[in-house]
Amino acid sequence: MKLIFPMLLLLGLLTGCGDKTTPIDEPAAQAVADTTTGDISVYQQAVMHPDRTNADRARDAGRKPAEVLEFFGIQPGMDVLDMFSGGGYYTEILSRVVGREGSVVAHNNEAYAGFVGEETTNRYAGNRLANVEILMAENNELALQAESFDATMMILAYHDIYYVAPNNGWPKIDGPRFVEELYRGLRPGGLLAVVDHYAAAGSPHETGNTLHRIDPELVIAELQEAGFVLEDKSDVLRNMDDDHNVHMGAPEIRGNTDRFVFRFRKPR
Repeated sequence: MKLIFPMLLLLGLLTGCGDKTTPIDEPAAQAVADTTTGDISVYQQAVMHPDRTNADRARDAGRKPAEVLEFFGIQPGMDVLDMFSGGGYYTEILSRVVGREGSVVAHNNEAYAGFVGEETTNRYAGNRLANVEILMAENNELALQAESFDATMMILAYHDIYYVAPNNGWPKIDGPRFVEELYRGLRPGGLLAVVDHYAAAGSPHETGNTLHRIDPELVIAELQEAGFVLEDKSDVLRNMDDDHNVHMGAPEIRGNTDRFVFRFRKPR
């Protein structure tokens, strides 16, 4: 692994359990001059990898990971931070896209780890994703090594900056400091990839707490204030039938919400 974080707790516990090994040496994980092998992109190869679980595959239709990662421009050889990685759905795909010459740091906190349970244990068992490191850091204790990453992913997690549940291990986050830390951790020219659930236009920050949605204009304003540049948007995860005033976890919409996809850049 290429990254060292002396200020943070990097856990190797999950990589030592189990006996199944899958070396990251398949074609999808090779560092290549571009992102295609024949007519199949490195993103499609990563999604099609035979070692992925059925549970992950069932999420693909709603998440479109190949299209999303291609839009963000994740490349073989990159060092990527998967912030609030949860059970590691995206971590595994990223691992295979960046390949041997790249690395992925999968961040969680105790609240996320408790929520996903054994999913992470199974995913990282037997060192099956050898270019992945696990980072446990609480929300207000994040301290990234400066200019460590080529890309940071925040998938369906930006709204959690405004989630408050101290009894469940989620105290109020110092949002400006948190975003500043993400900025500091990126190399010049690095990208911040944000996907989240649309809230109704004009919704307050508190919607991140109540509906687990956020108004995209708030995200843009906050990240630009921190120094990021909004480079591009994608409509790949739009669903115009979604009611932006309904909780994102409501049974009728869960997994198929209307989502914005933004690519921000740290200036060089």
